[in-house]
Amino acid sequence: MSTIRNFLRFAPLLVALALAGTALRARAGDDAHHHHHQHIAAAGYERQVAQYRLPAIELVRADGTKASFPQELDDGRPVVLNFIYTSCTAICPILSQSFAEFQRRLGAEREQVRMVSISIDPEEDTPRRLSEYAQRFDAGRQWGFYTGSNAASVSLQKAFQAYYGGKMHHRPVTFLRPAPGQPWVRLDGFTSPDELLAEYRRLAPRH
Repeated sequence: MSTIRNFLRFAPLLVALALAGTALRARAGDDAHHHHHQHIAAAGYERQVAQYRLPAIELVRADGTKASFPQELDDGRPVVLNFIYTSCTAICPILSQSFAEFQRRLGAEREQVRMVSISIDPEEDTPRRLSEYAQRFDAGRQWGFYTGSNAASVSLQKAFQAYYGGKMHHRPVTFLRPAPGQPWVRLDGFTSPDELLAEYRRLAPRH
């Protein structure tokens, strides 16, 4: 019964991905990544609160402009952050569709949150490719996509304790922070849009 309930949590996401055509075709060498599909239905998520010391690095936005981290995250808004790559066929489309549904449910309030997706495959994920990926998920202005050097990406992944040895081994994890200087909430596993919105509301209640 628990497996069925967990599958139902993600059924709307899986349908949306199919209808939107966001389930990307596997590239050479990505076949091993498909095993993640088998675990989506049974997956939940674990929540913990953590402090992370983020490195001073430079990344590149999807529009080609440079961004300094961690300052890029410190404009005063709550942050919702994940790690993705555009040729991913399993984990990333689920995470990105959850973000897309999350922003849709926020409506006009979405301008009050900073959503961040950082590539873990920066050598392939050019700004243009990230821009196309962002359009695929109807990303609003508040949702930024970033690439850069491999060293910078790995450094940030390690700072968030989210580096697993390369893109073929990455795991679903989402980070939320209510304000600069505050602890991060780490969500290990897949979150449905409702769950992501509920976690966000815990940190940033509607006024």
